[in-house]
Amino acid sequence: MAAPDQHDDRHDDRLVDWDLAGRTATRLVRPGPLVSPAEARRVVDVVREAAAQSPPHVARVSQLIVPAGPPARVVERGAWARANVASFASLLSPVVDEALDERRARASRGSLRGLGVARRVTGVQLGSLLALLSSRVLGQYDALGEGPGTGDLLVVAPNVLAVQRELGLDLHDFARWVCLHEETHRVQFAAAPWLADHLRERARALSGDVLRGPGGGADRVAGALRGLRGALDGARGSGLGLLDLATTAEQRRSLAEVTAVMALLEGHADVVMDDVGPAVVPTVATIRRRFSARRGSSRGLLDAVLRHGLGLEAKLRQYADGARFVRGVVGEVGTGGFNAVWSSPAALPRPEEVADPAAWVRRVHG
Repeated sequence: MAAPDQHDDRHDDRLVDWDLAGRTATRLVRPGPLVSPAEARRVVDVVREAAAQSPPHVARVSQLIVPAGPPARVVERGAWARANVASFASLLSPVVDEALDERRARASRGSLRGLGVARRVTGVQLGSLLALLSSRVLGQYDALGEGPGTGDLLVVAPNVLAVQRELGLDLHDFARWVCLHEETHRVQFAAAPWLADHLRERARALSGDVLRGPGGGADRVAGALRGLRGALDGARGSGLGLLDLATTAEQRRSLAEVTAVMALLEGHADVVMDDVGPAVVPTVATIRRRFSARRGSSRGLLDAVLRHGLGLEAKLRQYADGARFVRGVVGEVGTGGFNAVWSSPAALPRPEEVADPAAWVRRVHG
């Protein structure tokens, strides 16, 4: 049996306690709308049917023909939170393990023992953040994790029902509208098989730079998560924003490039979900009008993090610019010309091009 200090080095000095994050998220998830078992089954059936009907409509509007994916998983809030803990762990564990190895190499054993508390704090902060987001996120396509669950299209049925009731929408139309958005994300990553690796590498590189920077340990990351949760709760001045972790010009540029890609993905999905038209979603105009007034509810996890965690109010217009970018490019070169964006990393819009579609057209199409 390993001695206690050996156990500490091997297991208790990780920068994030992923298991604790999962347990915390499960414990803190808020209950969904109160419904009878029969009504819950009906909502799940409506969402499943909407997801199954979405692919041909997305293919028609996007002009992207890709193989059909596995059926959407209709989940409750706790399952969504646990899936995202696993996704975060898959995405970031190689980075944090490498950062920890470097820290071990240059630190004393005594200073490493202090990581035990920080990693648990980080696990609790991540779990509480995901528990909060689990009541707000309608759906998500997980393309960035690795291993089981990667490529899953999730729709959070209690949240679809809660928003439908809050806004007084037709349940079948709203479920179809949400599923069109998430199906578009699946199609984007299928049309650009390199895109998941590209974003995964950029996210890991940026995270590694941050963790190796001055004060870039678990305690600082926990402070950023605490500040992010405060921002989502409407608190003011609570801890660091994630943008504060990117301290160099190179890191901020990398962050801007990732944000530009997110603007593209979200803007394109918004355009597709609206452009299917009333023949598919009869109340689409009403849904868009009421939903736009309810800010930020249609976003997936990474978008929610970027929107709220980066000191982002000034950047919110970039997300609106994502849809304007898509419509601007389509207006100049058509949908086929726009779809060149999925051809290679070089064709992705640069940060300054998101608000200037003509600049992207000139660079890519000449």
